Amino acid sequence: MALDLARWQFAVTTLYHFLFVPVTIGTAWFLVGMQTAWYRTGDEKWLRMTRFFGKLFLINFALGVVTGIVQEFQFGMNWSAYSRYVGDIFGAPLAIEGLAAFFLESTFLGLWIFGWDRLKPKVHLATIWLVAVGSTASAYFILAANSWMQHPVGYKLNPVTHRAELTSIAQILTNSTLIRAFGHTIAAAILTAAMLVLGVAAWHLRRGGDAAVFRPAATIALWATLVAGVLTVLIGHEQGQLMTRQQPMKMAAAEALYTTESGAHFSLFDLGPWQRRPNKDLVSIAIPHGLSILADNSWNGRVLGMNDIQKQYAATYGPGDYKPIVGITYWTFRIMTGLGFLAVVIALGGLWLARQPGRLERSSRYLRLAVWAIALPFLANLAGWVFTELGRQPWIVQGLLQTKDAVSPSVGAWSVGLTLAGFTLLYGILAAVEAGLMIRAAKAGPDGEGTYAPAPEGDGAAPVRIPALTY
Repeated sequence: MALDLARWQFAVTTLYHFLFVPVTIGTAWFLVGMQTAWYRTGDEKWLRMTRFFGKLFLINFALGVVTGIVQEFQFGMNWSAYSRYVGDIFGAPLAIEGLAAFFLESTFLGLWIFGWDRLKPKVHLATIWLVAVGSTASAYFILAANSWMQHPVGYKLNPVTHRAELTSIAQILTNSTLIRAFGHTIAAAILTAAMLVLGVAAWHLRRGGDAAVFRPAATIALWATLVAGVLTVLIGHEQGQLMTRQQPMKMAAAEALYTTESGAHFSLFDLGPWQRRPNKDLVSIAIPHGLSILADNSWNGRVLGMNDIQKQYAATYGPGDYKPIVGITYWTFRIMTGLGFLAVVIALGGLWLARQPGRLERSSRYLRLAVWAIALPFLANLAGWVFTELGRQPWIVQGLLQTKDAVSPSVGAWSVGLTLAGFTLLYGILAAVEAGLMIRAAKAGPDGEGTYAPAPEGDGAAPVRIPALTY
């Protein structure tokens, strides 16, 4: 009971935290582009964009920090056996992230917030660049820790202490799983931020908002969505091939593939009682040979099924059920990929409309769709993390430590249950507050009276008014 509650608690806090991470990383790079454009051109529309979307960035950043801290505390509270087993390895990238990347990010974010009329424009621009670099570096080191759980490298097992010990930090920071996961995550973060920018711009354009600001914002977001969406798909394809070699059970479960096949099909839509009656399909729509192509770029490539992998794992690790929950693994994989492709289609439609001046602003139906489409990358991100973590079960560290052996032995079900209820209630309240703040800030627009910033061209130029958006 304590194990199940601890898993639920970590799932709730992790998924909630991950609502804010991709949009924060992606929006930071949008701010870099917008403020750089203002610095180089002196055009006030770029300054207004920077300040406006910067406020949305800060709302997400604040909640992301708070929820991330709570998440990390759970390693010592609910998962002490795990922390004891891998602390020598897992702690290294987390320490680097906390001491270097996060402090870099937060320090220069403070300078960016309060330095508009105190720092020279070039110095102030450098602060947002460092914020974006810091947030991206934070993602790299966090993913280094998670990728080690997916594919352990650079370690040795101590036969006396029964712990995994670090032998090469270089191997951990260059893990092949990390390289693919980082590229995939950053591309998804840019996609998430782009859909947010597009949706907010679409809302204002549909209501006759300032086209001088929101049309270029929408156009930039459309191109960013297209490019980031294509990169997400391509890197995801490479991840699938790597996963086939490193975590074959996860990839087989993503296809509900029980028996080994050559020229395996790729299932687009499948319904079946997989856990109870594995060979029974109620509905099945598939692309012939698609999975073999995805797995190794081969028309008749051989893909291992879960039954054969189960036999291999039982012979290697001992008796047990090494299959994840097939239904969840199968559908989260499809939700993730399907919503990613849908975002690309929406971007292509928007770019088609934007070819002719004024057509995008007049397309009320498309603008309404773009507002609702803000949710797509968030849902895809959550589905991707559920697939990544649940598809690895029963392992918490692939091939080394099972989840049931990682929980704290002295923490009872009542303790975990009470904190789970408390976190769920608190996070529900915070979600309502965050949604209210985001909607209010997004609807307010970039207009307002404010202070003045030094002109980017130098002391001799006229100052530029900063819209009064209080941070």
